[in-house]
Amino acid sequence: MKILHTESSCGWGGQELRVLNEAAGMLRRGHEVLIAAPTESRIFEEASRHGVPVRALPIRKKTLLGLRAMRALLTSMAPSIVNTHSSTDTWTVALASVGLRDAPPLVRTRHISAPIPNNFTSRWLYRRATASVVTTGEALRLQVIREVGLDADRVTSVPTGIDLERFSPGDRLAARRALGIPGLPDQGVIIGIVATLRSWKGHRYLVDAMTGQGLELAHLLIVGDGPGRDNLTAQIAATGQQRRATMAGNQADVVPWLRAMDIFVLPSYANEGVPQALMQAMATGIPVVTTAVGAIGELVRPDDTGLVVTPQDVPAIQAALRRLMGDAALRERLAAAALAHVRMHCSQENMLERMEAVFNSTVARRAVREA
Repeated sequence: MKILHTESSCGWGGQELRVLNEAAGMLRRGHEVLIAAPTESRIFEEASRHGVPVRALPIRKKTLLGLRAMRALLTSMAPSIVNTHSSTDTWTVALASVGLRDAPPLVRTRHISAPIPNNFTSRWLYRRATASVVTTGEALRLQVIREVGLDADRVTSVPTGIDLERFSPGDRLAARRALGIPGLPDQGVIIGIVATLRSWKGHRYLVDAMTGQGLELAHLLIVGDGPGRDNLTAQIAATGQQRRATMAGNQADVVPWLRAMDIFVLPSYANEGVPQALMQAMATGIPVVTTAVGAIGELVRPDDTGLVVTPQDVPAIQAALRRLMGDAALRERLAAAALAHVRMHCSQENMLERMEAVFNSTVARRAVREA
């Protein structure tokens, strides 16, 4: 197959990492793959490091220039399938394909649970211009079917897969010492989060939770960067946590940072699919605290593969953390169940096989319809 991935986002997080890892995986499987993205995007910069061919296109915004460039690429490459990932590039591909001879079928991957506008243009985009929709969780699949009115057989849930050889348990003390971060203790509890610093990830609720009784001696480790950095830095200072909080920024390899943690917290309150960082933490053997937002509930079962709290509920986060800190057996049980779950359900190869099946069935449906 000739697979074209398009990504207009200039952000950096789980969505962009999935695009890169999926593209690299399809290359390993013998497909021809190209990513089209804006030159100013992080994914454009990272593609070559992942060994994935990339083409610069002016698709950060919806413009006539971007539309023409996309149409030219579709004509010259003649891909078997186009997999779009954000709103702007999906619209650009859909419009560029209008009237195009032998236009490739469009597969739209929805990575988050943001609502889809209920209007004529959205219905045209999903019902007419898009051949298949992929979501990163079953809850998102049902949302698309409900909000857009698509036939169920055109929407498939394919959760993101992770590299289970890379993300695996390791020596916690060795990881802490290797990081060499001032204030990061060899002993004592480290509570951490790995996520882009966006409001809906809920970092501010975790920062507030760390001020609770019984949590004063724990260290907070925040890995990631983004638009919320200044606000979080100010909040940490305002709550007097500068000496027991580390903001590590973006890290090319998050494995040692995860291994340094005792508890992983992701208090998201919106826009989630099945977060990769949550899977990575579980694969690294860390007990997790999170919410049931988006499709997280398909990964974290309450009191089985993790603890689940109400979104935007600081006392609930505090109670969950105190419960874990005070019960070593519970931490071990949750971590073991989480590790077993991701090893069974969350491999990269499983994701690639299912995406390959979606692409093949979409192309086959198009061929039958045109015969």
